[in-house]
Amino acid sequence: MTDTAKPTSPQGQNASPDPTTRYPIPSFPDQQQEKEGTVSAMEPGPDHGEDSYVGSGRLAGRTAVITGADSGIGRAVAIAYAREGADLVLTYLPQEQDDADEVIELARKAGVKVTAVPGDLSQESFCLELIERSVAALDHIDVLCEVGGYQQQCPDIAELTTEQFDHTFKTNAYSLFWTVKAALPHMPPGGSIITTS
Repeated sequence: MTDTAKPTSPQGQNASPDPTTRYPIPSFPDQQQEKEGTVSAMEPGPDHGEDSYVGSGRLAGRTAVITGADSGIGRAVAIAYAREGADLVLTYLPQEQDDADEVIELARKAGVKVTAVPGDLSQESFCLELIERSVAALDHIDVLCEVGGYQQQCPDIAELTTEQFDHTFKTNAYSLFWTVKAALPHMPPGGSIITTS
């Protein structure tokens, strides 16, 4: 007969095993980067589909605007959309140009039109300019893919300033409002707005 008793916490209540120690942990080296971090400095480098994603033309003839397109989810989306045939407008912070250049090159190799519009999503004027330049480049917007975001890590909430908190909301929430509001008149029926939070 096996013991089926649940683990208990120090207070004697049922507790789940600590998930941070329950499973194997990859042997990646500790890595810290100053913001804004770069993909090229990561070890091992992340896989955004650069060598593995094969498209099948599902977005041929469509257009898409992708924020945060230099790294992470935005980079993977840009690569996938390009290989699916969508013409793109990609935006990212100007200081992330080196990473963005890699994405732009990969997208152009897929045979689609790519327009780069670097800027800061926390600024309303840039969000409006982004949509204006997107419409000029693409004529209309079939997909508005909002991936760009900002996160301020602080070991203690007492260290987080109001200015940092405000910048986070302007980048992660206000920019969605500004870009969606500006883009809607240029989106045909059946267009999509995709947000990542």
